[in-house]
Amino acid sequence: MNSLMSTALSQYGVKEVKGAKDHPQIINYFVSLGYDRSKFKDETAWCSAFVNWVAKQAGYENSNKLTARSWLTVGTSTMAPEQGDLVVLWRDHPNSWKGHVGFLVKETNRYVYLLGGNQGDSVSIKAYPKKRVLDFRKLKKNG
Repeated sequence: MNSLMSTALSQYGVKEVKGAKDHPQIINYFVSLGYDRSKFKDETAWCSAFVNWVAKQAGYENSNKLTARSWLTVGTSTMAPEQGDLVVLWRDHPNSWKGHVGFLVKETNRYVYLLGGNQGDSVSIKAYPKKRVLDFRKLKKNG
């Protein structure tokens, strides 16, 4: 298992807090990117903040942006994805700016299983239809 996956798995189960309180670790995902703590709630879309936090902790390049599709310009595209590679998905419509990003756990003929943040309001593993994949990306280690 690569360091991206082990770092991401260390966060498994981190979950949004219902109501006015926020999970401090989710807020930390934003703060680690240099964002002002007071501007974010754990209800803010945080899949990219999570992936950035994991990449930084594990010593990999990152997008430093909060949009899932920002990852389409980081790393290199791969036609042979392996566990731990990034998967960028479209949301709403393939041409929309919206998306989702997470780490590949496994793939089947019809689904990709992602370890990611903001999946069911938590860090979890969830299946997504393969037809929503925009790209598989291999990240490079810093240095």
